[in-house]
Parts: sequence; C-alpha cells; structure tokens
Amino acid sequence: MTKPIAPLPERLRPDDIDLFLGQEHLKERLKGIITSDSLPSLLFYGPPGCGKSTLALLLAKSSKKKYLRISAPEAGLQVLRRSLKGIEVLILDEIHRFSKAQQDFFLPLLESGELILLATTTENPSFSVTRQLLSRLHVLRLLPLTPPQLLQLARRGADSTKKRFSEDVLSLLVSAAHGDARTLLNLVEYTAMVSEGDPELEAVQKSLPEILARHDKDGDSHYEYASALIKSIRGSDVDAALYYTACLLEGGEDPRFICRRLILSASEDIGLADPRALEIAVACQQAVEFVGMPEGFIPIAETVVYLSLARKSNSAYAAYINALREIKINGTAPVPAHLRNASTRLQKEWGYGKDYLYPHSYPEGWVKQDYLPSEIIGKRFYMPKNKGEESRLSAWWKKLYNIPMADN
Repeated sequence: MTKPIAPLPERLRPDDIDLFLGQEHLKERLKGIITSDSLPSLLFYGPPGCGKSTLALLLAKSSKKKYLRISAPEAGLQVLRRSLKGIEVLILDEIHRFSKAQQDFFLPLLESGELILLATTTENPSFSVTRQLLSRLHVLRLLPLTPPQLLQLARRGADSTKKRFSEDVLSLLVSAAHGDARTLLNLVEYTAMVSEGDPELEAVQKSLPEILARHDKDGDSHYEYASALIKSIRGSDVDAALYYTACLLEGGEDPRFICRRLILSASEDIGLADPRALEIAVACQQAVEFVGMPEGFIPIAETVVYLSLARKSNSAYAAYINALREIKINGTAPVPAHLRNASTRLQKEWGYGKDYLYPHSYPEGWVKQDYLPSEIIGKRFYMPKNKGEESRLSAWWKKLYNIPMADN
C-alpha cells in the first residue's frame, strides 16, 4: 500500500530549533530546555498557527523520551488512560477543550512525575485551564508571526512544490492566511495543486474565495455560522439550527462559545415566552464544562432543539433597549425621594423615604404608587407579548396597570 503524502505543513515542520520561525523572545529559553537533562511540563499559549505544537514536538523529541501527541477534542478520559501506558511525555493540543474534571485527571500524574505534559491552547489559560493544573505548568506565551516571517515561510512552502510562485502571489496568500502559518502552507499547497502552470496573481485572486470557503474559527465564517445558528433558532428551524451547530463544532469551535450564544438566545429571543429556556441553556453550559468534548455535543444538541422548538418573545430584550433609549436621549432622572433610603438624620429632613408605601403591608402584596421619576411617569418600556408563558406571567401586571396585551 502506498504511504499517503503528509500535508505541506506537516512536511515542513522543522526538527531543529534553529529552523523554527518566530518567537525570538523564547528561543534562548527553549534552547536551554533542550540542552538540559530535564523537561518541565509546559503550556504553550498563542494564536492558531504560531508554532505551539511544533515547539512541543521539538522538545519531546529532544528529550529522547517516549511521547504521544493527541488532540483534546478527539480523546475522552477512557481513551487517554489506555493511550498513556508507557508514555513519558504527552503532547496535548487544545487543552482548553477539556472540562475541569478532565483537566484534574492530570494532577496526580504531574505531581508524582509519572508524566510530563506539553499542552497547547489558543484560549487565555487564566480562564481556560484550572488553577490547580496551571500551577503545575510553566506558561510560554507565543506571539503571532509577523508578515516578513510568514513571507519567509511561504517561500519555503513554494520551494517544496514544483511551481514557481511570484512575490505578489505569495504576498496575497500571506494576507489571506490572517497570520496563521498552518493556513498559509495549506494555501500554498492548494494553489500549487489547482494551478495548471505557475500560479498567476489574477487566477489566484479569483480562486481565493473557493480556497477559503471553510470554517475558520478566528475568521469571518466563525461569526457567519454563529449568526446563522442564532437566526435559525429564532426562526424555529430545528434542522438548520442543528446543521450550523455541527458546522461550528466540527470546524473546531470552542463549545463554550456556542454555549454563551445559546444562553443569550434563550434570553433575547425566547425570554418570557418560555423562562425555562434560560435554565436549560445554563445547564447546558455546566454540562459541557463537566463532561467535556467530544461528548459535550449531546447536551448542546438537546439545548439547540429545545430552543428552536420553544415559543419566542423578545419583549424583555426590547424593554431594556427602550429604557436605554430614554436614558441616551434625556439622560438619567433623579430617583423620587420616597424611594430613597434615609440613612442619616439629614436625609430624613430632606424627605428621603417619606410616604413610601410598603407593598407587603397590603392585602394583595401591591399598592398603587409612583416608582418612575416624575419627569417620565406614565412612560412604558415593556410591551408584553401574547406568547407562551408570557401571557400568564404578565396577566396580573396587566390587570393592575390596566394595560392591554399586545397581539404579537
């Protein structure tokens, strides 16, 4: 069987620190680690395609220890336990995709020295890695590659193909890669494959939309898929919502980002029509943190379906926007004196708290009195909708204030 050819980024991965591009601020420290007798557990933090995994591999290979490289989204704890037998160094990509419980798995292994962990993350470790695990790792922060460094890398990639790339074409690909070295080399390889002869600038410009038509969690499509997901939920299209959820997850999106969007959707688009939606969305976030990936897609899918099926009302969201608009136009008005707390004798003399009526002292737990500043008494910001639970929740309030229920 013919051995498959590795992608260009893998073929050009340097095996010597002197060939590694970028991260000049870490070079001396890394060389010191390579020449030392011991390898510490490290966390490489930086943007996509800046060389985190490459540095981890360089250090693991230089240690002469048996190592394993694995990606967090692909491995649950059961797979990890089986895979670690006899392994001295673990290279774990995207550690932020592990839940707190999964991250805790490494604590005794690092404490005893049984395992050396070389982890990578694109997320701020202060928020994405547990405090206990972080205290056992040395954090190395990597910087994005500069345009000259990326151009040098593009030349290396072009030289490994049988095509001749002009500087204009290489500059275009560098610009399209958005600072991601891996993306850049993939673009170089793809451009060489689709070009009949040497790549020409005009042809490459026309083909770029096709080349970049894939999910990039740090690019425009990251927001396009997220927007499509929320709009599909808002439109109660379960199938479309599930499709865009799968696009996001399979494209490498951080599930916590998806959970945040679902929580916002539950509040903004469903709101009082089904208050349970927010509870379910928050429970989804907690479940994903607890079980981690890849199984985390299960509570996410359940929540997406529930939110899609739920009745919709944006009345609470719209009410806040209405109140905000009033403040921006007319500024904030002073709080009425009877609603202010009289903490001092002087404040009592000013009338603070005077004539305030305590609702619980009245039979129905309500008494008529003004709460808005005098300048805007009678203004309405909340417009209830006759949708789902909101009709029931607002019925008593509507009766008290003699407010008709909206038809929508």
